Amino acid sequence: MTPNSRQRKASSTTRRPGRTHTRAKLHGSLAAIGALVAGALVFGPAPAAQAETPIEEVADFGQNPGDLGMYVYEPASLPENAPVVVAMHGCTQSAQVYADNSGLSKMADEHGFLLVLPQTGGSNNPNNCFNWFQGTDNKRDQGEAASVRQMVAHAEEAYGADAKRTYVTGLSAGGAMTSVMLATYPEVFEAGAVVAGLPYDCASGSSPFICMSPGVDQSPEEWAQRVKDAAPDHQGPWPRVAIWHGDEDGTVVPMNADELRDQWTAVHGADQKPDSTSTIGPNDTQRERYQNADGEPVVEVDRVPGIDHGTPVDPGSEAKQCGATGTEHFIDSICSSYWITEFFGMTGGASR
Repeated sequence: MTPNSRQRKASSTTRRPGRTHTRAKLHGSLAAIGALVAGALVFGPAPAAQAETPIEEVADFGQNPGDLGMYVYEPASLPENAPVVVAMHGCTQSAQVYADNSGLSKMADEHGFLLVLPQTGGSNNPNNCFNWFQGTDNKRDQGEAASVRQMVAHAEEAYGADAKRTYVTGLSAGGAMTSVMLATYPEVFEAGAVVAGLPYDCASGSSPFICMSPGVDQSPEEWAQRVKDAAPDHQGPWPRVAIWHGDEDGTVVPMNADELRDQWTAVHGADQKPDSTSTIGPNDTQRERYQNADGEPVVEVDRVPGIDHGTPVDPGSEAKQCGATGTEHFIDSICSSYWITEFFGMTGGASR
């Protein structure tokens, strides 16, 4: 069915500047924590994107306890029963900035998936960060996590997306929120990719500032238990997880890639010794893969050499190139969105 003929159950509108939010979320000590985290992850004022991707806002997607905006990029030739990829921006960014620069819209065009782009705002967090560290937003059926879950349900109903092929990714605070979604709704997401992010529930018993740098060291079993406690009725299967991190990241230090690996390998019952190692891309990104007891790759760590905090992109028109570098913290390196799409199983590559 073509986009023009598909029947929608909710309309799309333009978001009005200065929209008044109904939920006052940051106050007292939580406001102080929010300011600290936002200050650490701040990317500076976002310059104008090089080319604007035509995304649309979905004004009414259902229950929205986290007071988020929902934006969608729908390829012109979206197939019936298409996969859906949820992609969450970093601090001070927006859905538009992430769509314009991450390369995911190109992947959506080429591989036929619906791109859902949640957006947070200043009433949620002073610097437009997703509140991955806040208990009212990082628990199942609460706050921002519940709003993102509702966006997925709406995508399935209104756009005909495939509930069995739903994925999530994000950068920095959006990467940390990816961890939240994988932990709190493991039955919803088949796989996720955390870019320059953090383990789930890292800030419990610690400062989110410390989580980012110097990092929090827990045993794999302790990390895994935090995931299992987030959705106590879930018995598996668990989402596969790809972890992308720059080896010179000074904002969310590379130790977090190791802690994420420990968390999700332990969730899957795998050890922390890679079953295979290789290099990918034009810059020899170091790839580690970890298998479960059935020999299936369930966790992947991609360590990107020579880059600081951001999403790796590789502008160009070749199949394994994507993204733009006109906006800060999209770093010319490797088209991470191509390899993430492959990990999700949508490029025809052997990701499983």
